[in-house]
Parts: sequence; C-alpha cells; structure tokens
Amino acid sequence: MAVRIRLTRAGRKKIPCFRIVVMDSRKRRDGAYLDQLGVYYPSQQPAVLEVSAQKALEWLRKGAQPSDTVRSLLSREGVMIQFDLLKRGATAEQAAAEGARVKGAATLRSQTKLATAADKKKAKELELARAAEAAKAAAEVAATKAAAEAAAAKAAADAEASAAEAASASEAASE
Repeated sequence: MAVRIRLTRAGRKKIPCFRIVVMDSRKRRDGAYLDQLGVYYPSQQPAVLEVSAQKALEWLRKGAQPSDTVRSLLSREGVMIQFDLLKRGATAEQAAAEGARVKGAATLRSQTKLATAADKKKAKELELARAAEAAKAAAEVAATKAAAEAAAAKAAADAEASAAEAASASEAASE
C-alpha cells in the first residue's frame, strides 16, 4: 500500500480549508484517511498552517510520501529539514533547533511580504490623497484667478463708465 501525505478539501464555496492527512494513494481526494496531521487555511491573511510536527515526522519515517504542496507546507514549518537531519544522523535537539530556525525565517518572510503590501497600499492611498489635494488647490487657484479677472474687468468697465460720465458732464458744463 502506497501511503501519501496530502491535502483534503474542507470549508465551503470560495472559502477553502484543507486538512493535511495520511491516506492510501489510491483513495479519492476526500476519502477516508489514516491520520490527520494538521490543517491549512490559505484564504486567511496571512495563511494559517497548523501541523503536528511529531506526527508528520513519524509518518515520514514510516515511508509516507508527501505531495508537492504538502512538501512545500512542511518545509515552511521546518518539518522536512528536521526529517532530513534525523535521517542523516543528527540528534533530535539539533534537528528541532534547525526546524525552529527555518520556521522563524519563513514567518519573518511572510510578515515582511504583508508589511510590504500594506506599505504599497498606504503609499498608493497617500498618492491619491495628494493628487486630490493638488486638484482641489488647482481648482481654487483657477476660481481665484477667474474672480480676479472678473473684478479687473468690472473695474475697467467702471473706470470707463466714470470716464464717459465725466466726459458727458464736462460737455454738459461747456454748453
């Protein structure tokens, strides 16, 4: 019997949740499984992964082959490096320390990735706010300029009218 460590889908439509399980490779995806090692919630930010490292190591020692996706998830948790070190003869403490180091590095990478995405989003929002402020300031400048031109035109018209009035008054006085 070929035993595989793979994902079975749970959750509902558009909100996936996966169980990390050990099962016979001939079984269907969501069929009966031998043991559950953990769960994976990819739709949460950041993605949540809960794995029993001891159970996973036990099944790997027994010869269970992880699928590509599960191998990636177990590597992120530091389980695969622990398995490799134990297979090469390292002590359990050394393997656990290296696994913890790998898991910490993966956590730091995901936090940095989220922080970078959040920074980009904030920068974009700030840029949009600045553009809106600049457009508003330009509109105010245009309105002020139009008002100044209108006032200058009115002053010129008033000056012309008073000059015409003065000319007509001087003509009336000369007659």
